[in-house]
Amino acid sequence: MNWLLAALAAGSGGYCGWRVRRGGLDPACSGHHRARRESDVLEAAMGLGMAGMALLPGVFWGWPYALLAAVLLVGALAGRGAGLRAHRLHHGIGALAMAYMALAMAGGGGGPGGHAGHHAQPGGLPVLTGALLVYFGAYALWEGSRVLAVGGGAVAAPLPRACRAAMGIGMFAMLLSM
Repeated sequence: MNWLLAALAAGSGGYCGWRVRRGGLDPACSGHHRARRESDVLEAAMGLGMAGMALLPGVFWGWPYALLAAVLLVGALAGRGAGLRAHRLHHGIGALAMAYMALAMAGGGGGPGGHAGHHAQPGGLPVLTGALLVYFGAYALWEGSRVLAVGGGAVAAPLPRACRAAMGIGMFAMLLSM
């Protein structure tokens, strides 16, 4: 099952990376466009980091994922774009959740001889894990409903939302496995 989650996260992260690459590097872009690009960069990094955490949770014993989460948190908080403040907050929560899972991996079975996604003892704090489960479950449902609300319009329009919904589902699944 981990390979499926890794494929979902890598596909979402790869799509966001493709959007960044396709957008070019125009320093004169508008504030909203810059905020969208920053969001795509953060989502690409988060998707690829989630794929690594899902596929190879015990290989690095958590510290590279915690470092990635720290970088994502700084990126979310230091965003220069004028818009998308709520989306930056979501990235900050996602980065903190990744750091939390990485630390739980390191301390709860992710080290030598343990495999974080398959250990017998729960990792992390149940209350915090529960709160994050509620948040990412609600986020995935909200983004998914926005994809469905677009309806039969252009295919390209709902893809970013579908990727965000997929990554919300991925975070939910990873938290659930703790």
